[in-house]
Amino acid sequence: MSSTAVIVVIVVVVIALLAVVAFTWSRMGRRRSAALKERFGPEYDRQLEETGDPAETDRILAEREKRHRGLQLRELDDRERETFTRRWTQVQSEFVDDPDRAVEHADSLVDELMSARGYPVDDAARRAEDVSVDHPVVVQRYREARRIATANRNGGTDTEDLRSAVTAYRDLVHALLGEDSGRANSHA
Repeated sequence: MSSTAVIVVIVVVVIALLAVVAFTWSRMGRRRSAALKERFGPEYDRQLEETGDPAETDRILAEREKRHRGLQLRELDDRERETFTRRWTQVQSEFVDDPDRAVEHADSLVDELMSARGYPVDDAARRAEDVSVDHPVVVQRYREARRIATANRNGGTDTEDLRSAVTAYRDLVHALLGEDSGRANSHA
């Protein structure tokens, strides 16, 4: 075989190998995207709408999962769970007489509950991202509740908005107390 023929064969083999690697890489990326979309559900869609780029969305959510694995999250003991449940019941009953205050107390209670579970609570956006890993459906409502609570502090809400905020906080409280059946139901 001539040296030219050997070079042609080597080039063809290299091109074929590069094609196989590119195909495999692409397939792995699609599989990873599908897994992230399955895990994050509506949170994946929200993030994709924000970035406009599927690869960037995948990177952000994968990074979020990695950061979440590094958190020192813990389950509450029975006494803590009972205390938070009792306090939550008080917040809900307070809504009848003072919806504004109930929303403030709900927001504070959620912060305390998240802190007790081990979530960092210094940054509201980060808090929502951290919660989204285990509760991607509930976090959408949590973001809305936070928006309403902020608007309420500025006097820009009505009673129906406040009711919506309290029910959204309730969903998160139940999820954080382990009263939903975990990640499986958070996609429902």
